Amino acid sequence: MIYVVRHGQTAWSQTGQHTGRTDIPLTDEGEAQARSLAPRLRRDWALVLASPLQRAWRTAELAGLHPEPEPDLVEWDYGHAEGLTTEQMSADRPWRIWDDPHLGETLEQVAERTRRVLARAPADGDTCLVAHGHVLRVLTAVYLGLEPSAAQHLVLEPSGIGILGHEHDWPALTGWNA
Repeated sequence: MIYVVRHGQTAWSQTGQHTGRTDIPLTDEGEAQARSLAPRLRRDWALVLASPLQRAWRTAELAGLHPEPEPDLVEWDYGHAEGLTTEQMSADRPWRIWDDPHLGETLEQVAERTRRVLARAPADGDTCLVAHGHVLRVLTAVYLGLEPSAAQHLVLEPSGIGILGHEHDWPALTGWNA
């Protein structure tokens, strides 16, 4: 199985600002959320990877994990939307991140990064990936064999856990925001 773990709360996740490559820390609440993950993540892992951005890396540490840095798990490069809310981006016309072709990175580029991460997961043993909301949502859609844009339907809360497994040899979502 593959466990996907979103980092704990940050000031920007609290206010709804798009936080791509800006390397901001967890809030005190985010650190508490990360610590609360430890009992659920205490197990033998075949592979543990984390985004090198501090909010994900610190979440992994506080959860008792010993990850290896994986640059392909950094959050989507939001380009001109970085630090802005959807409301701010929609001031002139309705805006959705899933439809904006002018970000610093396309949805397909994010999906390609997640394919490389999934290829690293060993066939035997469980994998834990600690990263960011949008990249983990895209990774989940790709794992399930869906179009990357299907990720828009998979909201992963701060410190949420998703469990990617199989049912009858088919990729399946076996837990979400657990």
